[in-house]
Amino acid sequence: MLTISAIPAFNDNYIWCLFNTDDRKALIVDPGQAEPAIRFLADNGLELDTILVTHHHPDHVGGVDTLAKTVSGCRIIGPANSPFKGATSEVHPGDEVVWQDLTFNVLAVPGHTLDHIAYFTDCHVNDRPVLFCGDTLFVCGCGRLFEGTPEQMKQSLESIRNLPDETAVYCAHEYTMANLKFARHWLPDDAQLREFEARCQKRRDDGEPTVPSILGDEKRLNPFLRWDDQAVIDSAKRHASKAGLTITSENDVFAVTRHGKDTF
Repeated sequence: MLTISAIPAFNDNYIWCLFNTDDRKALIVDPGQAEPAIRFLADNGLELDTILVTHHHPDHVGGVDTLAKTVSGCRIIGPANSPFKGATSEVHPGDEVVWQDLTFNVLAVPGHTLDHIAYFTDCHVNDRPVLFCGDTLFVCGCGRLFEGTPEQMKQSLESIRNLPDETAVYCAHEYTMANLKFARHWLPDDAQLREFEARCQKRRDDGEPTVPSILGDEKRLNPFLRWDDQAVIDSAKRHASKAGLTITSENDVFAVTRHGKDTF
C-alpha cells in the first residue's frame, strides 16, 4: 500500500515522502533540508531509493546531496537544463518517471522558475491522482514570478487546470492563510472563499496542514485559476484602473491578479 506524508522543513516548507507500507521503500520530493527527511525515514523504518526535484531553488534542493548519501544507488531525478546539477537522471517535459507501480508524467510548468517541472500520476494514492507541483500552484495561490513571465505561468497553470478535478495537489509551502487573505480581498463577496478560509483556519488552529488541496476546489476558489471568471475579471479591471495597467486578454487578467498579490 502506498501513502504520502508531509515532512515539515524550514518555517513553512513541506518535503513530501511517498512510501510503500509493505516493502518500506520511499521516494522524497524536494528535500530542501536533509535532517528532517533523514529523521522521518529512520523513525518510520523507510529505505529511500528516489528523490524528485521540481526546480533549483535552495529550499527545494539544499538537502539532496546529504540525503542521497545516506543510501547507495539513490536515484535523483530533476529537470534538464537546470541550474541544479545534482540529478543522476535529467528529465524533460513529456518524459515518464516510474516508481513502484506508479508512472509519473513530467509536466513543464515554467513561471516561478524557468526550469520548473511537476510530476503527475493518474494512479491513485490515498484514493486520488497525485500532483507534486513544487512552487507553481499553492492552496488559493500561485508561485511568485522570479524568472518567467505572467504568460508562461498562466499557461503552466492552465495545464494543471486541465488535470482531473479529484487530483490531490501537493505543493511545497504552507502559504494558505496568507493566500486566502489576498483572495478574500480580491473577491470579498465570494461566500465559498469565506467558508473555505474558516475551514483552513480550523485546520491550522488544530496544528494540521492545509495541504494537499483538491484540484476541483482550486478551480472553484483560487483566483489564479479563474482568469475567465467574471468576478475575477471585474476585480482585475478595478485594480488595473488604479495601477495604470491594461486588460485586453485572459493573460492580462492573470498578470493583473498576480500584480495585485505582489503589491498587496
